Amino acid sequence: MDTIRVVAGTGRGPTGTAAYDAALADCGVHNYNLVRVSSVVPPGATVERVERAPDLGPVGGRLTVVQARATVRGPGVAGAALGWARTADGSGLFYEADEVGRPGGDPAARAADRVRAGLAAGLDLRDWDADEPTVVTASTAADGDERATAVVVGTYGRADPILGPEKD
Repeated sequence: MDTIRVVAGTGRGPTGTAAYDAALADCGVHNYNLVRVSSVVPPGATVERVERAPDLGPVGGRLTVVQARATVRGPGVAGAALGWARTADGSGLFYEADEVGRPGGDPAARAADRVRAGLAAGLDLRDWDADEPTVVTASTAADGDERATAVVVGTYGRADPILGPEKD
């Protein structure tokens, strides 16, 4: 693994799943099967914020991710936050949080505050000294009966094929 790319996106749709799929498309990770991991950054990995994920492998491939996700039904606002902090050897932690609220609120800011608190607790638990955290947020509003999703995704490397070659 070389790079963990962090990307944020939003989407809307008639169902929660459709809104989530649209948010993943906004990030560029909608054609992969996402496998969530618990949030530890391996030593030596590079973490970078990107506007949209590049081609990360075959359609339908298994892509390891850490993810913050919030979906809301209108009228409402969804906010997601993903943050990380790194130690001197490059290892570190990701923490994620989600919030939903009423129009006019700022759930992404509340989620970012929770991420910072979680990172501080996780670093303290491990007795790790780390740099200042970086936090990426996404937020979106839903109107009427539509659903809206905000996501922030950290992609670990490239997608691996799930299915191997067929054997006779």
